[in-house]
Amino acid sequence: MPTESISFKKTGYFSSLICDYIEESSTLQPFYNNFPKIENFKKQIKEKHVSCNLGTRTVLVESLKKQYATIETSEATMQNIESLIQENSFTIITGHQLNIFTGPLYFLYKIISTINLTTELKEAYPDYNFVPVYWMATEDHDFEEINYFNFKGKKVRWNKVASGAVGELSTEELGNVFELFSKDLGIGKKADFLRNLFTEAYLKHDNLTDATRYLTNALFSEYGLVIIDANDAELKQLFIPYIKDELLNNTSFKLVSETIKKISDLPNQPYNIQVNPREINLFYLKQNLRERIVFEDGLYSVVDSDISWTKDEILKEVENNPERFSPNVIMRPLYQEVILPNLCYIGGGGELAYWFELKQFFNEVKVPFPILLLRNSVLIQTVQQQKKLNNLNISSEDIFLKRDAFINKKVRKISNIDIDFSSQKEQLIQQFKHLYKLAEKTDKSFIGAVKSQEVKQLKGLEKLEKRLLKAQKKVLSDQVSRMTELQNELFPNQSLQERNTNFSEFYLEYGEELIPQLIENLKPLNTEFLILTL
Repeated sequence: MPTESISFKKTGYFSSLICDYIEESSTLQPFYNNFPKIENFKKQIKEKHVSCNLGTRTVLVESLKKQYATIETSEATMQNIESLIQENSFTIITGHQLNIFTGPLYFLYKIISTINLTTELKEAYPDYNFVPVYWMATEDHDFEEINYFNFKGKKVRWNKVASGAVGELSTEELGNVFELFSKDLGIGKKADFLRNLFTEAYLKHDNLTDATRYLTNALFSEYGLVIIDANDAELKQLFIPYIKDELLNNTSFKLVSETIKKISDLPNQPYNIQVNPREINLFYLKQNLRERIVFEDGLYSVVDSDISWTKDEILKEVENNPERFSPNVIMRPLYQEVILPNLCYIGGGGELAYWFELKQFFNEVKVPFPILLLRNSVLIQTVQQQKKLNNLNISSEDIFLKRDAFINKKVRKISNIDIDFSSQKEQLIQQFKHLYKLAEKTDKSFIGAVKSQEVKQLKGLEKLEKRLLKAQKKVLSDQVSRMTELQNELFPNQSLQERNTNFSEFYLEYGEELIPQLIENLKPLNTEFLILTL
């Protein structure tokens, strides 16, 4: 299928931090380990091989087998799970929240980037096994972030009062969501597939964790994807030393705070800090409860509850019930790297931004820092939309412009009147330069009056230019309407398609060919934004 690409910087949708990382800016090199190039994985393999042990691998494999015990999956996935016991097997991982019905489209891009990278690595390093892993964020408690998806311009929302970890939420009330969604799907085999997928995932599983595992497995099991729920007592056992260190020494708070200061002190770099650490970066997790742990007045306690411990009591609680200690955004990456033989984390720009804050912390606790890879980003357009873009002479860079800039640029270009007053402004500036020289020779107090008049006349030209542009928009209203409508189709709500639209809209268009086409065209190590015509 035809593809184009545009640099992430030119899209205007990515931070300076991410753009500088992609360009391997020297200022950011202290904050990551190996850059994501195929040749750098050799070094990463050596580093991770040293830190992995058979005991951890055994616990991981047994836990995954239990999680898959009640789900029918592919031979490829089961082989990948079994292979993790071997010292030459490593994971490539992405993570995501448990958005209902996958949430925004980039959920697919994250997983496909992960699958495709394992394929590329196997070709480059045939003596090793590479397993794609999707980490379900089952312990998150931000229900308002996951309780909806967008479909055909509507928000399909799960209205529910929720508390605690989202993975444990009952799916009992999702029947109402299904009824609304089903009505808008229409008829046909593709619509029936989506209805059946929703039904099997959400109406035949008791909680959001099991529903999400089923759904993701149904979409990707043939590619060997392994889905992990880290909210697991056996896996948390492996993390006990780090939980205790966090409670007793506040290691992450100290080291991440130092790193944040270093990032903030970088010269001439407007990098925003993504997350700030707390003194204790752990939650306490029980049914309908996930609240922060704090240390005050000699006691450890759980915010907004009557739960508290002395130092000895909380250490005993960690030993007896490690599954009740839930890492936050600062500690979760460490937990991931402790329990998995992982080489690379694939995420969005916001995710990589907080990973950059963690390098010094990882060094201190002696856990190898993974390669960080920006996930693939894609704009899908139909053949018909591509023809419209060509007919309207809209380039790839044009279509990514914000609405006003896009329309203004195109109107200036197609107008038979020159709407650019740059030459007139330059002539005016040159005329005033002579007036400034005259003022300096005669009466310097006259300079202020000259400056005031220059500003007034330049503003006058700008107003005239805007009025002329506005007038031409009316004259060219038909073309403006068609361009606006086309951009709305490709950038719903004036945002990236992948951050807004659900995969179901595209499945209705392309059916079972959707995921294979994405698998074929997404290149995880290609650091540009893909435009794909299907």
